[in-house]
Amino acid sequence: MKLGKVEFCHFLQLIALFLCFSGMSQAELSRSRSKPYFQSGRSRTKRSWVWNQFFVLEEYMGSDPLYVGKLHSDVDKGDGSIKYILSGEGASSIFIIDENTGDIHATKRLDREEQAYYTLRAQALDRLTNKPVEPESEFVIKIQDINDNEPKFLDGPYTAGVPEMSPVGTSVVQVTATDADDPTYGNSARVVYSILQGQPYFSVEPKTGVIKTALPNMDREAKDQYLLVIQAKDMVGQNGGLSGTTSVTVTLTDVNDNPPRFPRRSYQYNVPESLPVASVVARIKAADADIGANAEMEYKIVDGDGLGIFKISVDKDTQEGIITIQKDLDFEAKTSYTLRIEAANKDADPRFLSLGPFSDMTTVKIIVEDVDEPPVFSSPLYPMEVSEATQVGNIIGTVAAHDPDASNSPVRYSIDRNTDLERYFNIDANSGVITTAKSLDRETNAVHNITVLAMESQNPSQVGRGYVAITILDINDNAPEFAMDYETTVCENAQPGQVIQKISAVDKDEPSNGHQFYFSLTTDATNNHNFSLKDNKDNTASILTRRNGFRRQEQSVYYLPIFIVDSGSPSLSSTNTLTIRVCDCDADGIAQTCNAEAYILPAGLSTGALIAILACVLTLLVLILLIVTMRRRKKEPLIFDEERDIRENIVRYDDEGGGEEDTEAFDMAALRNLNVIRDTKTRRDVTPEIQFLSRPTFKSIPDNVIFREFIWERLKEADVDPCAPPYDSLQTYAFEGNGSVAESLSSLDSISSNSDQNYDYLSDWGPRFKRLADMYGTGQESLYS
Repeated sequence: MKLGKVEFCHFLQLIALFLCFSGMSQAELSRSRSKPYFQSGRSRTKRSWVWNQFFVLEEYMGSDPLYVGKLHSDVDKGDGSIKYILSGEGASSIFIIDENTGDIHATKRLDREEQAYYTLRAQALDRLTNKPVEPESEFVIKIQDINDNEPKFLDGPYTAGVPEMSPVGTSVVQVTATDADDPTYGNSARVVYSILQGQPYFSVEPKTGVIKTALPNMDREAKDQYLLVIQAKDMVGQNGGLSGTTSVTVTLTDVNDNPPRFPRRSYQYNVPESLPVASVVARIKAADADIGANAEMEYKIVDGDGLGIFKISVDKDTQEGIITIQKDLDFEAKTSYTLRIEAANKDADPRFLSLGPFSDMTTVKIIVEDVDEPPVFSSPLYPMEVSEATQVGNIIGTVAAHDPDASNSPVRYSIDRNTDLERYFNIDANSGVITTAKSLDRETNAVHNITVLAMESQNPSQVGRGYVAITILDINDNAPEFAMDYETTVCENAQPGQVIQKISAVDKDEPSNGHQFYFSLTTDATNNHNFSLKDNKDNTASILTRRNGFRRQEQSVYYLPIFIVDSGSPSLSSTNTLTIRVCDCDADGIAQTCNAEAYILPAGLSTGALIAILACVLTLLVLILLIVTMRRRKKEPLIFDEERDIRENIVRYDDEGGGEEDTEAFDMAALRNLNVIRDTKTRRDVTPEIQFLSRPTFKSIPDNVIFREFIWERLKEADVDPCAPPYDSLQTYAFEGNGSVAESLSSLDSISSNSDQNYDYLSDWGPRFKRLADMYGTGQESLYS
C-alpha cells in the first residue's frame, strides 16, 4: 500500500511521539537524595529537585493537548498540599500545567521555524500559605523538528548567459536553495539538485547547484535562448522528501563565428552625370549572422577603373557600404565604371578562422547617364589687368565657354550686373571679349570681381558661370599731401634752430617701388626770417625756427606754405599750408596759453572774474523777463465775457477755502436755488479792477425732449459702468440742450427764487433723483410708494 504525502507525515509524527514518550522518564523530576527542604528564617538548604530539558514535537495535529512532561517535588506527599505554577514564554497561552499533578501540556500547534525553544520558570507553592516550598527554577522546552518545509530558491528565477560554441562543462550559473528545517537534526535540510527541463543541453551539479553546458557547438544563430527547470529536494533526494523548483533562462551570447557574405555577386546602378561631388551613388551591405561588434564591417575598393572617381565608407548604424563620388562625372568622357568591393569583419576571432575567410567580394557597375549640362568655362577664374588710364572701350581680355553636350550648342555671354553695379565693363555676347564701359579709378576700387554668364542658345535655361578678377593698375594721378592736420606751436622763448614740428606726407597712389617724397618751402616763403624746412630724406621733413623769440602781441599765428613732390612719372606736387601758433610755454617748453586776446584783458581782471560777471548779467535778464511775464498775466481777466464759450473750459483757482465754517469765500445759499436770477458779483480773490462779467439770466421754459433723452442716456451709461463714481458724487454733463426746458442743471440760485416751479417730473428720472423729488416734489406721499 502506498502512502500519500500527508499520510506519510502523520506516520512520522507518530514515530516521533513514541520516541518522546519512551524517553520521558528522563525529563521528569527525580527525587533528590539531599535532605528535605525547609524554609525557616534566613537559613538556606540545598535544592530538592533537578530539571532536565523537555522535548516536544512540532506540527502536532491531534485534538487533545499534547503532553510535554511532568514537574514533581520531593516535598509533595500527594496529599494535595502542594500546587505548581508556570511562568515565562508561552505560559498559560501555549503551555499549561496541572497545579495538582505538575503535568505540562501544549495547547497549540508549535512550529520550530517560528520559535525553536521556550524558556519557562516553575515553582512549587504551599497551597495553604501560598509560600514557595522550593526555589523557582528555569527550564527549556525545545521544539523537535520534522520535515515540514520544502527547499526554496530565494534568488529565483535566474537569468544567465554563456558564449555560443562553448565546450562541454562550461559553467553557466549556480543556483542555491534553502530549507527552513533544522540542519542539525536528520536529513530534513540536506538538499540535492536535479534538472527537470533543459536536457540534453545543460546539466546541474547535485550538491553545488552549478549549471554547466552538456553539448558542444551550441549555435546562437540556430537557437539563442533556453529555459531550464531546476529542482531542489531535501532528505538527500530520498523518497518522501520535499522539493522546490526554479526556472533558469540561459541566453547564448554571440561570438564572431560567421563570415560576411554579399547577397549578390554583382550590382548595377545608374547615376546622372550632373550628380554633385560627395553625393551618394549606392548603398551595399554584406550579410552577417552575428550581431553587435562581431558584425561590424570594413569595405574597400580593391580593383576597377573608378578608384579615383569613387570611394566607399561604412555607415556605423547600419553597417552598409556607402559609395560616393569624389570627382565630377562626364558622360562624354566615360559612360560606365566597374568596381571590385571587398567586405570583411572588423575583428575576426582566430578560433573560427578554420571555418573559412571572413571576407567576401562583389562587383559594382556604375552607368553614367547623359544630361543636358550648362556651358562650361575653359578656366574657373580669369585674372585680368588694366591700367586706370585706359580709354573707354578698350579691350581688357576674353573668356571662353563651350557646351559639353554632344549637341555643342552655341554660347552667348553676359555680365551678372549684381557683380558690376556701376557697369564699368561690357562683354561681347558672341565672342566673350570684355571691354571698359567707364573710366576706372584704382583709388576707388582696386580690384573688380565680376561674374560672366554663359547660356546655351538653344536652351537659355542652361547657364554656366565664370569668374573674372580685373586688377586696376596704378598710375601717378594723385599729388602728395600732409599725412594729417598738424597743430604746430612755437614758444615765445624759442631759440634759433629749434625743431618745432616733424611732418610727413601720404599719396593715394601705390607705385611699384614705393613712395619717395621731397619737401621744400615755396619760393615766396624761402626767404622768410621766421622758419626754415629741412628734408630728412626719409619721406619726412623738420620745421625749424630761424630767429630768437616770438611775441604774441606782434603776431600770434604764422602760415608756412610747404611744397611736396612725389617720385612718380610724371611727378606730381602740391602746396600745403602749415599753421603755426605762438604760445606761452612753461620751463619744460610745454605750451600753456596760445590766445592773443589774453593780452587785451584789463589788468588784474582774470578769466574767472569775467565769467562771474557774465553769469550775473544773465541772471538779471531772466528775472526781468519773469517779472514782465507775471504782470501780463495779472492783467488778463479771470472771468470770460458772455461772448466766449465756457462749456468746455476749466478755470482753476488755487483757493482751498476755510472748510465748512467758511462763509465768506462763497455764498452757500446760492447752491439751493435752481432758477434764481444771478447778480453780477465781484470776486474777492482778485483786485477790484478785475471783476466777473454777468451771465445771462436763465428763464424757465417748457420741458425739452432732447434734454430728457440726453439725461436718460447718460443715466444708463452710469448704471452699467463698473467704474462709475458713487451715488453721492457729482455727475457733470457738458450738454444743456438747445433751448433746454430745464434750463441749467445747476441749482446754485434755486433757493433765492420765488417762482412756483413744478418739480413733479423728478419722480420720472429714476431712483437716483429720489432725494431731489422728495425735497422739491409736491406729492411726496405718492412718490415711490
